[in-house]
Amino acid sequence: MKVVILAGGFGTRISEESHLKPKPMIEIGEQPILWHIMKSYSYYGYNEFIICCGYKSHSIKEYFADYYLHRCDVTFDFANANELTIHNNVAEPWKVTLVDTGLNTMTGGRVKRIEKYVESETFMLTYGDGVCDVNLNVLEEYHQKQDKIATITAIQPGGRFGILDIEVDGVITNFQEKKREDGGWINGGFMVLKPEIFKLIKDDETIFENFPLEECARRNELVAYKHHGFWQCMDTLREKKLLEELVITEKAPWIKW
Repeated sequence: MKVVILAGGFGTRISEESHLKPKPMIEIGEQPILWHIMKSYSYYGYNEFIICCGYKSHSIKEYFADYYLHRCDVTFDFANANELTIHNNVAEPWKVTLVDTGLNTMTGGRVKRIEKYVESETFMLTYGDGVCDVNLNVLEEYHQKQDKIATITAIQPGGRFGILDIEVDGVITNFQEKKREDGGWINGGFMVLKPEIFKLIKDDETIFENFPLEECARRNELVAYKHHGFWQCMDTLREKKLLEELVITEKAPWIKW
């Protein structure tokens, strides 16, 4: 099963770094978050990727063009006709298709543009800025069992702030940290889709999260796989530092490889 990753946005909310590179190429523990996402899929046996590029797409293309060289020990012998010797092979078992889906194309339009690469197969779709410890094999099995057009991984991010009970005189009578379970379920990405989804995408202006998914819901063709484990997006510099700390301290739940 192919994995489609949306990696073409501007990443304006983390502009401290995205002005230099696309958000999926921002590094966590010396590797781009895109690499972390791909390693997660690869762990469960999904090794064929279609990456929807857009903003600074050359950065992603150059990364994969040099990937093998950067991951190996090499000797350059300039005295012997610039001979190159590879000492070890740490290449991934990946097939990666990089598609320029346009600079200002919306998420639905990006998905529509890679239809010819997916062909008539069921495929996985996720965003290039979030990691999760969901069991992707179980997610696929759930999708097959439900037999709907779209399955999304639903997560509960919870609230960022505590709850205060304040009396009229300003005295706080209760302070309670907001629990994850107190929040509603949202789309956490990590979706499984039948090819029928392409028929619900009109053009480059289509936002995938709007009409296509809303229409699936109206037709009772959208189901949620509830994930109670770890999930974290990287929208801000604060969230990047959080993810990086988890990697550095070897406490990153999504790293199973």
